[in-house]
Amino acid sequence: MNLNTTAILNDGKVLQVTWQDGSSARFHALWLRDNALDAATRSEGNGQRLITILDLPADTSISSAVIDIKGALEITFHPENKTVVFPSNWLKEHAYDKSHATDKGWVSTRLKTWDSSLSNTTGIPTVDYATAQENGPEFSNWLEAVEAYGFAIMTDLPLESGTLCDVAELFGYVRETNYGRFFEVRSEINPVNLAYTGLGLQAHTDNPYRDPVPTLQLLSCMENSADGGDSIVVDGFKAAEILRQESPESFELLASFPVRFEYAGSDDVKLQSKRPTIELGPDGEMLSIRFNNRSSAPFTDIPFEQMDAFYTAYRKYAEIIERPEMEVSFMMKPGDLFIVDNTRVMHARKGFSGAGTRWLQGCYADKDGLLSTLASIKAKINTQEAAQ
Repeated sequence: MNLNTTAILNDGKVLQVTWQDGSSARFHALWLRDNALDAATRSEGNGQRLITILDLPADTSISSAVIDIKGALEITFHPENKTVVFPSNWLKEHAYDKSHATDKGWVSTRLKTWDSSLSNTTGIPTVDYATAQENGPEFSNWLEAVEAYGFAIMTDLPLESGTLCDVAELFGYVRETNYGRFFEVRSEINPVNLAYTGLGLQAHTDNPYRDPVPTLQLLSCMENSADGGDSIVVDGFKAAEILRQESPESFELLASFPVRFEYAGSDDVKLQSKRPTIELGPDGEMLSIRFNNRSSAPFTDIPFEQMDAFYTAYRKYAEIIERPEMEVSFMMKPGDLFIVDNTRVMHARKGFSGAGTRWLQGCYADKDGLLSTLASIKAKINTQEAAQ
């Protein structure tokens, strides 16, 4: 969308622009200069900035601003007498002169929180392995669903040990841990982790004792003839939203104080971390949750006067997570895989009997690779569509 008008304000320290749809935005001169798109400011190869803030005159101002014949903005900065061009769409995409969320616990518009209705409304996002390997629009939609819902399923994987690592490498890299590149999830006589039993597991995020925590977890089904063992997922962000609505003081406590986690499954592994149950950014955005009763260490960072209230808040959040209307459950069959955003979506399972077998494999990966691959595929698709 092209620009319509432009006006220099505050003795050149601010520029106001209006687009053809009537929307407008103001930009500071120093912000515009710092984000100039010319080859002397940004590398043409990788887009990284070639200057530092100290390379810019502190008294930077705008001496002229005109809209060129292509509808882009041409600005000349004083005292450098440097002229740069900003595409209209770039300015609209990066406009910051707008209302910003102020409530603690707001969720990015890129994310969609959900409850048990997910499986009945939009349906669980699903793609088959062969289609994912084509790296096309269907795979892009699946990756986008992982970002939006924090959860998705892939079907028809080859029943070959370690194939889930190949899935992770379709979009990123395997995050190797003390459990190995990937790990087996099935009953053991003397397990190092309760996941390796037939016991039911409470909804939880994995490895909260790591810093940084693995941001994605993949679980694939190799065999499943046991009675029970349904997989369950719960949106921790949705549960936090409900907690904020029902008990704002409880939400505030879980977001304000850190809790400790630890793991010591073998002599040479001693893992510890300290993070809040609900982690917010400086602007109040909900960034992550950590919830794992099995790995919780004694809470020692909450003042004595607030410990009772903190436990009340902790219990309230746990009760919300356990509500039947919060969970999406499904039975995995051989060749199925599910992926969760481990900073947001908790997973659980129902107990299963000793009869039959239940064998899953798990591995970890990280969201930066997934989001990078998603953006790359989208850019290629957009380029192809523009060329048609």
